[in-house]
Amino acid sequence: MSPYPLLRRLSHEHYTPGPQLAEALGVSRASVSLALKSASELGVQVLVQKSRGYRLAQPLSWLDETRVAQALGEHARYFDLHCFDEIDSTNSALLARIADGAPSGLCYAAERQTRGRGRRGRSWQGELGDSLMFSLLWRFNLGVADLSGLSLVVGLAVARALHGLGLKDAALKWPNDIIAPGGKLGGILIELAGDALGPSAVVIGIGLNVRLSDAQRAALDQPAESLAALGYVGERNALLAAILAELAELLPRFEQQGFTAFIADWQACHALQNRPARLLLPNGTSVDGLVRGVAANGALQLEGPDGVQEWHSGEVSLRARP
Repeated sequence: MSPYPLLRRLSHEHYTPGPQLAEALGVSRASVSLALKSASELGVQVLVQKSRGYRLAQPLSWLDETRVAQALGEHARYFDLHCFDEIDSTNSALLARIADGAPSGLCYAAERQTRGRGRRGRSWQGELGDSLMFSLLWRFNLGVADLSGLSLVVGLAVARALHGLGLKDAALKWPNDIIAPGGKLGGILIELAGDALGPSAVVIGIGLNVRLSDAQRAALDQPAESLAALGYVGERNALLAAILAELAELLPRFEQQGFTAFIADWQACHALQNRPARLLLPNGTSVDGLVRGVAANGALQLEGPDGVQEWHSGEVSLRARP
């Protein structure tokens, strides 16, 4: 059986007897034991004490649709949130719903993704309770070509939400990274469907490190940071609500005004604005210069020996240069 129903019944403060768990879920005691042994694969430590039962080694809070809706307040009407214990990919699941006519505002959040995806095909997975991973379907009365800069607006929404929660060190790195001085906090993956002239459907995927264990840091191929290290002590439901509320404000404005209306605000959040940087090109070469901002189409403006040139996100990766 799945360990999730059992984990939801466990506390970190007291032990729950195995027979009580088995009776509550209508399964055998052996099934309880086997399921909880598999919890370690999810990054959850379950303590076992003979004659007393099971308890969590650390508190584990769960995503909760009702609590997110309460935190959203008036913004809740924009969203239809569904929380999953486990899913292959929230982005993939929403992409499959587009052809079914799924409405704008449909949102999938998951405790764990088995095939989570990041930019340029990278995987994105998080240990149970340590990450916020969700995707949002949003429909625009715009053609795909008119959506340039959308990923930057989404990044701005995340940055504004984090700043509003007191995490002032959170910043953006072109095109889709959320960063802090210690490393990457998370990222954004945008996937589009629609006609050149519109309308369009967009799946917005967002992943953030709420906490990072030493083992998680060691497994990553780049410096990473967590919201907890920046001082965040709140729960993920409040974090999800804060980001969704910002998206509810910025996405309609983007549809009406385009990315031009957000350039100044985005550049104010850009960690590399007017700083030396290096672009890594697909052919293995690199280009050095000063970051001068972003264009109306979301392209990076880099000033080098030949003046200011524009670079698009599909071509390159941006790095700070000492």
